[in-house]
Amino acid sequence: MASLNLLITTLLIVPILFSSCVFSYSLSSIKSWCSQTPYPQPCEYYLSNNAFNKPIKNKSDFFKVSLELAMQRAQMGQQNTHSLGSKCRSPSERAAWADCLELYEYTIEKLNKTVAPHVGCTQTDFQTWLSTALTNLETCRAGFYELGVTNYVLPLMSNNVTMLLSNTLSLNKVVPFQQQQQPPSNKDGFPTWVKPCDRKLLQTSSAASKANVVVAKDGSGKYTSVSAAVNAAPKSGSGRYVIYVKSGVYNEQVEIKGKNIMLVGDGIGKTIITGSKSVGGGTTTFRSATVAVVGDGFIAQDITFRNTAGAANHQAVALRSGSDLSVFYKCGFEGYQDTLYVYSDRQFYRECDIYGTIDFIFGNAAVVLQNCNIYARNPTQKTITVTAQGRTDPNQNTGIIIHNSKVTGASGFQSSSVKSYLGRPWQKYSRTVFMKTNLDSLINPAGWMQWSGNFALDTLYYAEYANTGPGSSTSNRVTWKGYHVLTSASQASPFTVANFIAGNSWITSTGVPFTSGL
Repeated sequence: MASLNLLITTLLIVPILFSSCVFSYSLSSIKSWCSQTPYPQPCEYYLSNNAFNKPIKNKSDFFKVSLELAMQRAQMGQQNTHSLGSKCRSPSERAAWADCLELYEYTIEKLNKTVAPHVGCTQTDFQTWLSTALTNLETCRAGFYELGVTNYVLPLMSNNVTMLLSNTLSLNKVVPFQQQQQPPSNKDGFPTWVKPCDRKLLQTSSAASKANVVVAKDGSGKYTSVSAAVNAAPKSGSGRYVIYVKSGVYNEQVEIKGKNIMLVGDGIGKTIITGSKSVGGGTTTFRSATVAVVGDGFIAQDITFRNTAGAANHQAVALRSGSDLSVFYKCGFEGYQDTLYVYSDRQFYRECDIYGTIDFIFGNAAVVLQNCNIYARNPTQKTITVTAQGRTDPNQNTGIIIHNSKVTGASGFQSSSVKSYLGRPWQKYSRTVFMKTNLDSLINPAGWMQWSGNFALDTLYYAEYANTGPGSSTSNRVTWKGYHVLTSASQASPFTVANFIAGNSWITSTGVPFTSGL
């Protein structure tokens, strides 16, 4: 392992030289530009040892050069990850290593979209994709920790990349979320930039009757498993591809990589996709998902996603979504710890049922859950935490927003022996807002729970606005610096569907109902 560590150290410190590039920058110029970033040292180091084919005349130029720098280091990290695979011999090391291979691939895809965007993409798009790129590498690192790999190898490869990504997030800073304006008006459900930025979404109405293929356990469809139908779907079709999954229990792990795919079932509790992978069973949280969605523009309707690993097996995901502009309508999510992994990008949930115990709505997407039912189940450790938001950088445009929903106990829930909280800060800049939601009496008067000591209490952003129900009183809530009671519509409006995820510009075209404002 000593020789492996030496290899890693060498790879991290050896500069990348590009003989074909024509511009090099003076040390004083480099220091001046890099001083504007949160991590000036790696910025200075890599700019000093690289040349680029463009001068830096303004902040826009500096952002583009910083993006190229992050891309180069990510590509280097991906190559090193591949080469170090043979050094990971234990099952735990190899499991975490496999996640990192995939996560580097997704990171480079997001950076490619930002470095060479379609005409019409916005700063907010860039901030979303950069936020996801950073989340991917943080997830790579986390996989080694949660599987108990103490001499973790591959996360070292991402350290400099994560700092360079944080620099690009800082440089691309959009209007602060408290001051965002309403999104542009639509024409026929689409803003003017939809087609150039490759966001074609088609309506879901009568989706089952217009299905491209049918999945049925009894053999009456083209496929008998969801995975077979998904794997046969076009990977990059221009229109929506609808897979109708008839009533039944489908015990399988499904990964959806194609774009603009829709799964439609026969209803919550009727069409069920179920699995039982878990961290307790030897997989990472990332890999435990019964259904994992990667392709952008995904829609699910009238389906239950389930993980049956149980509370004793710790993290066990029913659904993970890293699909940008994804929508879930009238779906169920059943699990215990870490049920619904709102992993990354922009997401919307409407009229869904979510069941769990610990951190059962978690992740680092920019997500709004609207008109949903959130059900607490009996935990093993007598504590419920509904959310655990994973924002690691103050410039990520992410957060969990729960609007016009209900938080209560599931059937058989023993509220008298359990302390239940709205959330706890998984990461330093955790951001969660409950608005106009009915909070049942199970919610502890303090409202929110610490993660570990004073960690993140000053840097998180937790807020409540106009909630109702016996658990909604804020008179005895936590007194953390990062906790806020919002008292006006103007304070709460940045967290609406229209403002937080610009939903007017993309949810309209899916045909799923939504409330744009408060």
